[in-house]
Order: sequence, then structure tokens, then C-alpha cells
Amino acid sequence: MTQDNALGDPSSELAIAPWIQGLIFDCDGTLVDTLPLHYAAWRETFTAWNLPFSLEFLLRHNGKPTDQIVALYNAEFSQLVDVAQFTADKEQRVHALLGQARPLEPVAALARRYHSRLPMAVVSGSNRDNVERALQAAGLYALFAVILTADDGLPAKPAPDLFLAAARRLGVEAHRCQVFEDADNGLEAARRAGMLATDVRPFGGGYRPEALNTR
Repeated sequence: MTQDNALGDPSSELAIAPWIQGLIFDCDGTLVDTLPLHYAAWRETFTAWNLPFSLEFLLRHNGKPTDQIVALYNAEFSQLVDVAQFTADKEQRVHALLGQARPLEPVAALARRYHSRLPMAVVSGSNRDNVERALQAAGLYALFAVILTADDGLPAKPAPDLFLAAARRLGVEAHRCQVFEDADNGLEAARRAGMLATDVRPFGGGYRPEALNTR
């Protein structure tokens, strides 16, 4: 059964549906306050490459792997950026910043509360090194039995493959999983997987205006 749990009332609390047996969390902008760090790295990389920086474009593609975003940038802005080289440059810059990552409450508090009570996974469009570094900096890494990233070779969100793979590894049927996400692509992927999709943006997740003021 697919249900949406948009939780549009900011005064409400994050809750786990009674039939849920497994929890799946996005990382950046959901569990960990890393989006300001990612946007700072994007801005620095575009500046270093003497290319126009478009926050609106990045927000539109939030949750996708970096190389896909760079390829889409080429297509949308008629550029010929070397995707692999630009991606490596941006990822090196963000990796250096991720030691500053902090947990995003109340999503992180929910994960702490259900640790050892329900099996939990992280599913991210970022690479494994960055996801693990961010979770470790935020003190959340040990909470999760399963971590899947762009490095696992599965189709990116909004395809449901990463979420379905996480459910299999947790040993939980897809329709008994609840997903916490801050991006439209991730929420759509959860719905396609037949999971309960929870939008954490009303609780402080996702993009914040100070993102461009990092460093």
C-alpha cells in the first residue's frame, strides 16, 4: 500500500505509522545538515571553472548524483564541461567540508529513538565516502545497518531501485517501510517503491537560505 505522509503542519510531530517495520532515511538535508556545505562546494567549483552558478538549477535537481547534475548542466546551459573532472573537483571540495556536518533535528532524534527497535537504512544519491563522512561527523553512523549510495550501481532516484534494495537488505517488505526525504525525487522514488513517503521539509530539512553563506 502506498500512502503519502507530507506532514504539512509544522506543529505536528514526526511519527511512525503502526504497520511500519523498517525505516529508510535520505542523508543530505534529511538526517544531516549538509546542504549548505554541498552548495558551498558547488559554488566554489563553478567559480574555479569560470562557469555561471545557478542555485535554482541545483535545487531543481536536489538528490541526484553529482555526475548526473553536471551532465544536465551541460545540456541546459549549452556547456561542454568535463563531467568526470568537474565531479571529482566538486566532490573533493565537499568532502573537505563534511567534517562540519551536524544532525538535523527532529529527524535525527527519530532515528536515535528507533535504533534497536526497528531496522533502519540510509539511501543517498551521494557517493559512499561523503555519506559515511557526514554521518560520522553528525554522530549517526552507528545507527544504521544498511547504507546504500550512488556507488552501489543502481538507478538513481526517482527510480525505486535503491529503496527496494534497502528493504531487501533490511529483511522488510517494501510496503512496511517508511521513508524520510527532503527532495521531490526521493519522495517519488519512495512512492514508486510502494513505501510510506514522509516529507521532512516542514521540520527543517532541505534547503535553507543560509546555504550560500557557508564559509
